[in-house]
Amino acid sequence: MYQSPVNGTKRDFDGQPRIYYDGYWIKYYDPPKDSFDVRRQLIEALTRRLFNHVEHGINIPGTRLREAREAYEAETDTERKRVNGAMLAGALFNRAADIFRSLVDLQTAGVEIGPDHTLMRECGHCLIEALELGKMVRHRGGDEGIDELWGEPFKAFSMPIEAFYASRYLKIAMTMQDIDRITSAMKDTFAESRQIRNIGPRLDALAEAAKRKCEILRTDPIVFDVWPAYVVASERVCNYDPALPSIHDAKDIREAVEGTRLLREGTDLVSYLVRARVPMPKSMREYIDRCQQFKRTYIDSRRFQSSHPPEEASSA
Repeated sequence: MYQSPVNGTKRDFDGQPRIYYDGYWIKYYDPPKDSFDVRRQLIEALTRRLFNHVEHGINIPGTRLREAREAYEAETDTERKRVNGAMLAGALFNRAADIFRSLVDLQTAGVEIGPDHTLMRECGHCLIEALELGKMVRHRGGDEGIDELWGEPFKAFSMPIEAFYASRYLKIAMTMQDIDRITSAMKDTFAESRQIRNIGPRLDALAEAAKRKCEILRTDPIVFDVWPAYVVASERVCNYDPALPSIHDAKDIREAVEGTRLLREGTDLVSYLVRARVPMPKSMREYIDRCQQFKRTYIDSRRFQSSHPPEEASSA
């Protein structure tokens, strides 16, 4: 009987190293050697990555931490306080990066920095508080806060580099699984649609290209093949032109309009996942719910009407 490989198993496929996590063989990259400078670069990269994905206006410099905290503590309106909390999280995040940058400079100058150093503890405290407040922050594409992104710099700060990269592969596998779930829900939704027909092959191409983009680094030369393939696959789904039946009614038009909107929303969600490379469970659940509602409203109801003509219903 076939047994799935253990998570973390490495193998070469066609000369390409891959690592297995939760059903997916992901392209493997050797982690850099652990050092303060490597951690600083990693935390700075994760910080830039975070602010690329969250709502505007919260990238507050660490030098304004006190102002951000005072504004958050003074605010009484619930909705405004959420935004102030997001701004405070941003300031804490940047303060932690500032501290780590200074620690690297000190170490480069020959100063020994141990784990109990005051600045090390302060950096950790800032990241922990930012992680907690990060729950108030929304993704640029909706209302879901990507908690995973707020936790990654603290992991890079506190974990061995090799363990941190292993945790990233697990998140990539989870993201790939979400991509498959979303595209599968889209295929199931439109499988019997009269307006959006034969969309399955386009969705398969989108899923495959999205997962390939999800697994590679920007510095990998293969990005010049993978990124164009992903963009084209996304456009072919987004730009699908529905085909109305020759004899149609208002409900058919609504099905075409809402169906194409649903395709665009699904493609956008896949794009968020690809760029962030972390799961978005709330957004995924809500999108799949909308797919199921669309199918009940248009596909299932039409099938029911076809099997129960009006004359049969009246005679019953």
